[in-house]
Amino acid sequence: MTVRFGLLGAGRIGRVHARAIGADPRARLVAVADAMPEAAAEVAKAYGAEVRRIEAIEAAGDIDAVVICTPTTTHADLIERFARAGKAVFCEKPIDLSLPRVRDCLKVVEGAKAKLMVGFNRRFDPHFRAVRQAIDEGRIGKVEMVTITSRDPGPPPLSYIATSGGIFRDMTIHDFDMARFLLGEEVETVQASASVLVDPAIGKAGDYDSVSVILTTPSGRQAVISNSRRASYGYDQRIEVHGEKGAVTAENQRPVSIEVATAGGYTRPPLHDFFMTRYVDAYAAEIAAFVAGVADGAPLTPSGADGLAALALAEAALASVESGRAVRVADILAR
Repeated sequence: MTVRFGLLGAGRIGRVHARAIGADPRARLVAVADAMPEAAAEVAKAYGAEVRRIEAIEAAGDIDAVVICTPTTTHADLIERFARAGKAVFCEKPIDLSLPRVRDCLKVVEGAKAKLMVGFNRRFDPHFRAVRQAIDEGRIGKVEMVTITSRDPGPPPLSYIATSGGIFRDMTIHDFDMARFLLGEEVETVQASASVLVDPAIGKAGDYDSVSVILTTPSGRQAVISNSRRASYGYDQRIEVHGEKGAVTAENQRPVSIEVATAGGYTRPPLHDFFMTRYVDAYAAEIAAFVAGVADGAPLTPSGADGLAALALAEAALASVESGRAVRVADILAR
């Protein structure tokens, strides 16, 4: 089966997914929709697709699935529309910035018996998946502690920060999903600290740029997350999982993995400086997994429930910063 796609949103991330669809032998990009017609036309021309309005893609008989790359405020509405239309849905994170709205959306998806996958691309990074494989094979024994470092080279524009939902919902949410992916247990409590150390304007916009989080599971397993909107040395992405028998680590990646030794010492090339170059393989692999799920009927993960769980951890982290204490995730979900 060839999975026929409609792409909603032809911006930066939409182009990444269009490339992944175009490279998959079991997928074909049929139509592109965007509020900017010239952007849609450029992507459509590159992959032999048509420019169509969202309404036309919704009603189309020649489209099996859609990839939603539109602004966050539109995600839940579009998921519901295309679920009801009988299309499989891949949606960039988050489903919404509101837990009640996410719950309502997932009820519609369930009622329509639709397929939904949420774009937590880091689960598909080959290095991070190798960490998970080492855990599954029992090579480090029972997981005890997870350490996740995720620091951007620089902050996004203030116009983006104002609509992003804040650092926990926008940036740390990827690390919350990764922590759940690696811990092997759901998180029970969240303790978070947040500061404005990079740019005072971010604080004036009501957000933070430097955060630390401790997640604890019912059995006492811990995950520690370190986030910053600034890393002068490049895009810093590292994971270590410590277990009863040892540890497994995924180190930073570079465009070229070489080391030069001279009388002056050892040097290596700089890190990737952008998430879209660091996670090229991850984006391709997640679309391939979505295509396989649609074509073969396999379960799709990360699921809508995963999206809800990660957002609940983000809400708990924010509540922890505001209260100065650890917050139970169950209390957040009970709201």
